[in-house]
Amino acid sequence: MALRFHGKDPNNPGNTCPAVFRDEETGDFYFQGETVIDPALLARIAADSPLLDTESVVKLPARMVEIITEACRAGVVR
Repeated sequence: MALRFHGKDPNNPGNTCPAVFRDEETGDFYFQGETVIDPALLARIAADSPLLDTESVVKLPARMVEIITEACRAGVVR
């Protein structure tokens, strides 16, 4: 796996997550962030896209849109 780090929230105290990564071989994305545990929010999400036992919902702040966009543009997997 050739995991490329694209960036983390520059406004997060402690210089920790959330962060964005992308596998340069497959193009898959990896998001590190706050795990959503609010039952009402999870129920709302599950109404459109049911969650498997192996899945979770991660919150990334809107201010990270440039980092996420950069990861999306980083290259097209062939």
